Parts: sequence; C-alpha cells; structure tokens
Amino acid sequence: MDHVDFVTQQWERERPDLDVTAMGIIGRVARLYLAYQREMHKTFAEFGLNAAKFDVLATLRRSGAPYVLSPGNLLKATMVASGTMTNRLDRLEADGLVKREVNPEDSRSFLVGLTDAGFALIERAVSAHVQTQARLLAGLSGQEVEMLKMLLSKAQAAADSG
Repeated sequence: MDHVDFVTQQWERERPDLDVTAMGIIGRVARLYLAYQREMHKTFAEFGLNAAKFDVLATLRRSGAPYVLSPGNLLKATMVASGTMTNRLDRLEADGLVKREVNPEDSRSFLVGLTDAGFALIERAVSAHVQTQARLLAGLSGQEVEMLKMLLSKAQAAADSG
C-alpha cells in the first residue's frame, strides 16, 4: 500500500458514497510527475542548467539547423509568457549559450540562436536527459511502455476536451 492508497482508503471509509477512483489515478500521476521532475532536475544541474534554460536550448536545438528561431516561434514552442522568455534569454545570453541577432528580413525584430557553446552543451545535456528518462521507465516492459503511452495520450485528450 502506498500513500495514494492510504488517502483513497480513508476517503472510502469516511465517504463510501464517493467514487475516488479518479482521485487515486490523478494522485499517482501527480506524485509520478514530481518524482520524474526531481530526477530530471538533477540531470540538468549536472550541466549548470535548470528546466527553463534546458527548455530554451532544447527548443532551439530541435528546430534544426541553423538552430535559430524568432522570439514568437520560441514562445509558441515553449508556451511561456513573453516576459518570462525575455528573462530566460537574458540569462542564457549572459552565459554565452544563445545570441540575439537582428532579423535580416525585418530589422525591427531579432532572432535567437544557439552559440557554439550552447550547441555543445545541449548536445551533452539532452543525451543525459534521455538516459535519465529511460532509467525512470526501466521498471516497465516494452509492452507496458507502449500501453502507458497510449493510455496517457488518451487521458490527456480527455482532459483537454473536458
């Protein structure tokens, strides 16, 4: 019996009229998220990064060569507010990991790109990140991973529509 079982059993005892099945599932998903985040943050820290910096560098890297995006496209890809993005970019630029350049197609705007140091860092960090994530799922069989992917996708779609 884990903590989620403990909580749901208390509710079942105190309020047998309630079906707390969803509470148990959502409680486990929340606890799992926190456990995964804890491990991933350790990996980011090994590279002097936090989740926010990793997110920007990874977004630029996965955009493909030349690893440059407009701030608008960077915002869409990371889903953060513009003020938050400005702060992230300021810190990454101070660290020498990204550069801002005037957009050659519109001199009123700029583009954000990885520096050579930023590219080298995200290459190492994303490799370690993927290894951490694989380790976190190592207790599941291949079939279980596929089933979990399908069920989580279905649950996400239901949550998004509801």
